[in-house]
Amino acid sequence: MPSTIKSDTSKPAWDELTLASQPDPTQLDNIKAQLDLVLLALEALANVSSEAILQAAANLNLTNVVADRVSLWRLRQSSPLRRGQGRKRLDVEEARALVLIICHLAKQHQELIRRAVTLLEQLTEQNREPHQAALLGDYLDGFSNTYQERMDDGENISPDQLTHLALKLLIDLLFYSAPNGSRRLWLALLDRSVRE
Repeated sequence: MPSTIKSDTSKPAWDELTLASQPDPTQLDNIKAQLDLVLLALEALANVSSEAILQAAANLNLTNVVADRVSLWRLRQSSPLRRGQGRKRLDVEEARALVLIICHLAKQHQELIRRAVTLLEQLTEQNREPHQAALLGDYLDGFSNTYQERMDDGENISPDQLTHLALKLLIDLLFYSAPNGSRRLWLALLDRSVRE
C-alpha cells in the first residue's frame, strides 16, 4: 500500500495544477498575495514554522524550488502585500510548489483545523464572538499580530476586517486539507487572481 507522502509527490498531483494560459503580472501578484495569506493562517493556527515548510518541501521532493530559509523568505517576500516586497517575482512553478506544500501541511494539521472550524460553527450558532473560545482567540490574535507586523497595510486595516479575513482563511484551510485540496486551492487562486 503506498504511503500518503508518495501520493502527495506523485506526478498527477503536480499535473492537476494546470493553466489555460500564462497569468499576467497582476494575476501572479494576486496569486502570490493569496498564497502568503494562506501560509500566514497556517502559521497562526498550527504554529507552522519555516522548518516545517522546508520539511514539507523535502517530503514532496520540491527542494529545487524551496531549498532553504533564504529561498523561502524570498518567496514569501514576493507577496505584494508584504512590507519591503518586490525582491523576487514568483513564477508559476513556484506557485505550484507552494500550493502542494500548503495542502500537505493542511493535511498534517487537519484535525486542528476541523476542531477550529467546528468551534466557529458552534459559537456562530450561539451568537457568540469567536474570541470567546481559546483556540480561536489564540488563532485570531496570532493572525492579526503577524499580519500587522508583516504587511504593508497592517496598520490601516481594522480589527474587524482582520478577523473576517482570518476566519475566511480558516474555513478555506479545511477545504485545502481534503484529499483534492491542492486542486481546490489552485482553482481558487486562479479565480481570485482574475477577480481582484
